[in-house]
Amino acid sequence: MRNRLLPRKRLCNLFSQIELEQAHPSRLLIGDHTTMNHDIVPGRRMSAFLLAAGVLALSGCAAFNPATPEQIVEQRAKAYWDARVAGQFEKAYALSTPAYRKTKTADQFKMQFGAGVAVKSVEVTKVTCESDKCTTQVKLGVQPAMIGVKLGTIDSYLNETWLLEDGQWWHYQDL
Repeated sequence: MRNRLLPRKRLCNLFSQIELEQAHPSRLLIGDHTTMNHDIVPGRRMSAFLLAAGVLALSGCAAFNPATPEQIVEQRAKAYWDARVAGQFEKAYALSTPAYRKTKTADQFKMQFGAGVAVKSVEVTKVTCESDKCTTQVKLGVQPAMIGVKLGTIDSYLNETWLLEDGQWWHYQDL
């Protein structure tokens, strides 16, 4: 009879220990005694503190090193062409200069740039900037559409202008 009670008692002690740890995570049950564990909690706090300090330090580095105009224009040029390739003309139109958007509608933009050669790949290969103007060189992998002729992808290079207006870089095209 005694052997049957022993596992039940151990099980009850285990559940009591689990309940105690959930209610008071800084207390551990050792044998039949409850003790404060001073070694685990400060270690966990120190680890959490060091992790938080590391994250703040790394994010602080990014704040002190703002992106250069060349980096910003490269990202925006890539976004512009990715949108055009994906047929998301509203997104590409939104990257056009405010002056262009005042004179042309999104539908007119789509008609001007929507049809034509199928662009298969885009790479911004070079960006050079002055104070308020950047020039990008974009490498386009294009597949010409010719009836009855299957041509492979042809690399084509295009120079574009980006203008700084109201603190933002915009894709420029002739009106």
